[in-house]
Amino acid sequence: MNVFYRLAAAFAVLIAPTAAYAQDPAGSGPINNALAWMQNTLLGSVATAVAVMAVAAVGFMMLTGRMNWRFGATVILGCFIIFGAASIVAGIQGAAG
Repeated sequence: MNVFYRLAAAFAVLIAPTAAYAQDPAGSGPINNALAWMQNTLLGSVATAVAVMAVAAVGFMMLTGRMNWRFGATVILGCFIIFGAASIVAGIQGAAG
């Protein structure tokens, strides 16, 4: 009789409703909101203004004959990575699967 109660209790635990974890729909969590805010900030007017100033600095250095090629290449590469991040990730995801 004792075994029957144990089996009944185990069965009741298995079929009892439990809390569902990690069931938030996509884009509804605070982490997703924070990351979306960061993406909009980095790809918005702030990033554009910084990129324009950096490219202008490289151009001014070229104009005055004091071009640091490593700095120039870093600026151009950084602009491509920042503003092309969505395309880069889409390409990687497309290649992966």
